[in-house]
Amino acid sequence: MIARRGLSAAPHAHSFRWVVLGIATFTQAASGFFVQGIGAMGIHLQNQLHLSTAQLGLLISAAQLAPLAGLLVAGELLDRYDERWVVGAGACAVAVSLCAGSLAPGYGALLCVLLVVGAGYSTVQPGGSKSVASWFDASQRGFAMGIRQAGLPLGAALASAVLPHLAITLGWRSTLLAGGFVALLGSAVFMGFYRRPPAETVETSHVVARDSTPRAPLRYRLGIRLRMLREPSMAKIMLSGTTLVSVQTGVGILTVLHLHEAASVGAGTAALVLVVAQGAGVVGRIGLAAWSDRSRSGRYGAVMICMVAVVVGMTVLMTPLGRSPEIACCVLVWLGFFGFGWYGPWVAHVAESAPPGRTGFALGLAMSANQIAIVTVPPALGLLKDLTHSFVPAWALLTTMTAAALIVPAGAERRRRQSCSSPRTGFARFTSRSTRDPEDVPSVRRPGAAG
Repeated sequence: MIARRGLSAAPHAHSFRWVVLGIATFTQAASGFFVQGIGAMGIHLQNQLHLSTAQLGLLISAAQLAPLAGLLVAGELLDRYDERWVVGAGACAVAVSLCAGSLAPGYGALLCVLLVVGAGYSTVQPGGSKSVASWFDASQRGFAMGIRQAGLPLGAALASAVLPHLAITLGWRSTLLAGGFVALLGSAVFMGFYRRPPAETVETSHVVARDSTPRAPLRYRLGIRLRMLREPSMAKIMLSGTTLVSVQTGVGILTVLHLHEAASVGAGTAALVLVVAQGAGVVGRIGLAAWSDRSRSGRYGAVMICMVAVVVGMTVLMTPLGRSPEIACCVLVWLGFFGFGWYGPWVAHVAESAPPGRTGFALGLAMSANQIAIVTVPPALGLLKDLTHSFVPAWALLTTMTAAALIVPAGAERRRRQSCSSPRTGFARFTSRSTRDPEDVPSVRRPGAAG
């Protein structure tokens, strides 16, 4: 990892990192405010726009489609330019799109608006994570990353409390306008107050200048970045991330509907339970990430605990106990804690595993894999519900995915240890190769180099 010498040398920088953390957390919550509130508005959107459950899930997928490629582009931009402008511009695009979307005539236009929202949001997630990772060292990075990542369920909880009320009193278009104003405020705060740490600015500029040299072929530079995909640690990161983000989106879109239809809970009470579940996710992201700072099992150990807890919770929902209002509410809050809380230690693990100067791209690569699940899972779960008229197949799919994500990497790790007498962890082998100067490739030598 890149040394953060400038942080310990400057007392004002040491204190300013907490300001950076607050800015990044607020911008995360503000940018995702509307999209994260769609699940809570599910009943109202279905009634006002005459939607099926699959169509409701497609709304969430539309906002997450552009980041499939946008996260990779954003990651590269973040490695080359100041996060202040990359993140701020993305959040501003979210705001403008939502405000324009308040004029959308119906469902089809709303889908188009959410596509543009997703493109803008592509910079916020990896950009905020990179900014926090830049300001905090390893002893506090998990705790800080957990707080920052808590911005997503925090924004979701606030949206779940506010947007359904607006949808009832002023109509669904007013919710887009409110989301646009909140996102605009997040953009203004980030661009107005965020600054890079001094040491990181200098060192990142050196890496960018080195990788941008015209002597290094474009194909080689792309190969360095995409080589991450062949690393076993990245495969484990992607598998756990796509699985748990599927659980997260499933809990977000199905909680209110499950409680209302399967457990006979009123719409208002069901939305309140979702708020509590998302609040539990806030606590989970902070608590689990802080615990991973000191745990012997490390960051990924906390992620595995979340997967086990998710399997237990969703198994209960598939039994007759899942139709009991009291038990269903408690289990969904449990799933909120672990099904949202995993992201804090997970994203800290990704940031710490990335090679020097590649943090933005590594985050973008891992998060773009998550986007595949975010795009495909909500409509798939909605379609399962529409076809079977039951929530059990949807919960069963998520349970199976999570169990597989636990079992497959464990088996691969055992085989690796058996075949390697001195195993190396994380991106160690990749780092040793990828951090070479591009001019060190056989066909390109530095000026004046021997031979």
